Amino acid sequence: MEAHSSGGGRKRKREQSNGEITEGESFPKMPCRTEGLREPAPFADELVTPESAYARVSMEEALHGTPEERPVRVYADGIFDMFHSGHARALMQAKCLFPNTYLIVGVCSDDLTLKFKGFTVMNEDERYDAVCHCRYVDEVVRNAPWTLTPEFLAEHRIDFVAHDDIPYISAGTDDVYRHIKDAGMFAPTQRTEGISTSDIITRIVRDYDVYVRRNLQRGYTAKELNVSFINEKKYHLQEHVDKVKQKVRDVEEKSKEFVQKVEEKGIDLIQKWEEKSREFIGNFLQMFGPDGALKHMLKEGKGRMLQAISPRQSPSSSPVREERSPSPSFRLPFFTSSPFFSSHSGSHYFSKDDDDD
Repeated sequence: MEAHSSGGGRKRKREQSNGEITEGESFPKMPCRTEGLREPAPFADELVTPESAYARVSMEEALHGTPEERPVRVYADGIFDMFHSGHARALMQAKCLFPNTYLIVGVCSDDLTLKFKGFTVMNEDERYDAVCHCRYVDEVVRNAPWTLTPEFLAEHRIDFVAHDDIPYISAGTDDVYRHIKDAGMFAPTQRTEGISTSDIITRIVRDYDVYVRRNLQRGYTAKELNVSFINEKKYHLQEHVDKVKQKVRDVEEKSKEFVQKVEEKGIDLIQKWEEKSREFIGNFLQMFGPDGALKHMLKEGKGRMLQAISPRQSPSSSPVREERSPSPSFRLPFFTSSPFFSSHSGSHYFSKDDDDD
């Protein structure tokens, strides 16, 4: 009855138009579509039953395509507990079986499910509502029967029943769809591996403590989670220990990052030091090396000093001293009129040389 898959790997798969699934293929790009459904699918008991006579269409007619006003009415049933992508893919395949399909989905009640299959996580109203909001569904039948009778098929004017072709053992029979297959009304679909309600419940049960602690953190009480007082304290202690461990891991990560940064900076400093040291050594050798600038400066300075302190060379012959010409004589005018000097026979003259003597 359940219209979904179970078991298998968890790798995402792609469904082709023929229902087959291939691995490792990417989904083709599609143009953006703006149209969409604005209301959920109606319930069958809220619709008006057509007054026209019911006449089934054959498989050949359905595959060829029926008139728009006469779609092929396909029925798919299930529990649809914790509605997931496996359910949606099964309904999508049922919707795409024929060019013009009207998909009717039957959802079993809580009592019927508990009788033949077991407890459900979601109640029947929640499951009805989940299926109503699936885009592929045109109509929902509440409280659907576990085994399909001819009266039910005629009441809902069903042409074909869609389900995976694996025999469904239940209600004292090896396959509840055996009579549907024999009547030529069965349309097989493919299961989506890796996702099922049982699989999801298994994950929760397997990691029970994790999810209990998760909900305790989100404000649920131990009473709501059916957890004892001791277990509640244990979960709180585990949560505290996990926080401490996380802090330690964070500190370790930060320490590693710090050490890495220090190492990177150290390498940078060493490289810069090597570059500067090579530059310093080059400058030192250029200044103080064997052929450095300092040697040339000292050599040049030494030459200048020797030139400055060395005596000048004497000339080979000294120049002849010229005799000084006698100073020009002059006559004292005030002596010319003296009677003393006039008594002499000649005039008397004084010269600069005589005065010096």
